[in-house]
Amino acid sequence: MAKSQANQVTAFSLEGRFLGYQLEDGYKIKRLQLATADGECSIKLTKESRTSLGRVLVPGDWVHVSGRKKFDRDTQTFKLKADFIEPIVPISTVSIAKPVVKKSQETILVCQKSGCMKRGGRAICQALETALSDRGLDDHVTIKGTGCMKNCSKGPNVVMPGKARYCKIDAKEIPGLVDQHFPAIEPVKPLEESRKLTPVG
Repeated sequence: MAKSQANQVTAFSLEGRFLGYQLEDGYKIKRLQLATADGECSIKLTKESRTSLGRVLVPGDWVHVSGRKKFDRDTQTFKLKADFIEPIVPISTVSIAKPVVKKSQETILVCQKSGCMKRGGRAICQALETALSDRGLDDHVTIKGTGCMKNCSKGPNVVMPGKARYCKIDAKEIPGLVDQHFPAIEPVKPLEESRKLTPVG
C-alpha cells in the first residue's frame, strides 16, 4: 500500500502568501516558500516555471500555484513540484487601493557642492523636506543632490520639476516655491500650522 502511494503522482492547487525563494549556487531559483491556510510548504519549481516567473514576486505577495505532488516514503511527506505560478491580488487590497490617486514621481535637484552648501544649501534641503512632508508629498517628490551646477557664485542652486532653475534662494522661500510647483496638492497639516508655513511675498 505504501509502495503504491509512493509511486502515485497527483495534481495540487494552492493559494497562499509568498515567503521567499530557496536558491541554488547562490543565484538559481530552486524552490518557492509558501504560507497557506494549512501551514508553510516548500514547492520545487520546474525549469519552465523558473524561467517564466523570474524574480517578480516579493515576500508578502499572494500567489496561486498548481502542479504535481508525489509521496516520499523516506520523509513520509508529499513532494510538490510547480508547473504554474500566478500572482493574485486579495479583494481587500483592491478595495483599499482603488480610491488612491497615483501621482507621477517628481524630482527636485539641489546642488551639493561646498560652494552652495556654504551659502545655505543644507538649510534649503531641510526646508524642502519639511515643506514636502507638510503637504503630503513625501511619496511623490524626491530631493536629489547633484554635483556642481556651474553657478557657484549664485548659490544655493535648485532645479524644480520642469527644469525651472532658482539661484540665491533662501530657505524661507521654499514653502512658496513648493506651493507654486505643486498647486494641486493640499496641505495635510492643521490650518494653524499651515499659516505658520505660508511664505512671505
